[in-house]
Amino acid sequence: MSTMRQIVLDTETTGLNPRNGDRVIEVGCVELIDRRLTGNNFHCYINPERDSEEGALAVHGLTTEFLRDKPKFAAIAAELRDYISGAEVIIHNAPFDVGFLDAEFARLDIPRFIEHVEKVTDTLVQAKETHPGKRNSLDALCDRYGISNAHRSLHGALLDAELLAEVYLAMTRGQNSLSMDLGDGPGDAAGGLPAAELPIAAIIVRAALADEAAEHEALLDKLDKDVRGSCVWRMAST
Repeated sequence: MSTMRQIVLDTETTGLNPRNGDRVIEVGCVELIDRRLTGNNFHCYINPERDSEEGALAVHGLTTEFLRDKPKFAAIAAELRDYISGAEVIIHNAPFDVGFLDAEFARLDIPRFIEHVEKVTDTLVQAKETHPGKRNSLDALCDRYGISNAHRSLHGALLDAELLAEVYLAMTRGQNSLSMDLGDGPGDAAGGLPAAELPIAAIIVRAALADEAAEHEALLDKLDKDVRGSCVWRMAST
């Protein structure tokens, strides 16, 4: 079974428009393997060789003085490119971050961001589809999914990437595979029979433990509250 590698990425910048010369000043990434955080993170501050705009500075708090002795983007570009290579990259409002990284790569004659990764997934697009008409900022999504961001007074790329990873996992909880792994290959289960052809007696059924059943009921209660009714699992069992 192949592993699924995902990178949740966020940047901080000197302003809002790379076409006006604004630059990337921080990159933060966290790695997910098969939907689990690995701790193999990527994080760096970058000397943008210019001041941040006042509005941007109020958001991230990274002053020119702080960034002056940090590496320039050219010094970290290869490491970043290798880190994201071949992964699905998850970004909130992806056109913003990808636009800035494309501009940084272009300065170094490096191919565009999308050419180094498997694909880019935009959680803002996903959130708008899932919660139409509602606020879908990272803070709003943290509130909606019960993810604590109380320690977040300023934006920081690594902190925001960690929060977004939790939001993404909560948003896509129902997308986990429900297939049964009964062996190493199609002929390994129960003497070589494919799962679809197994006699009922050959399939082992393990009942949930009491604490697992209680956690399940608590989750269904939360779903009922969110939809202000009965979730489909309870409707199906009545």
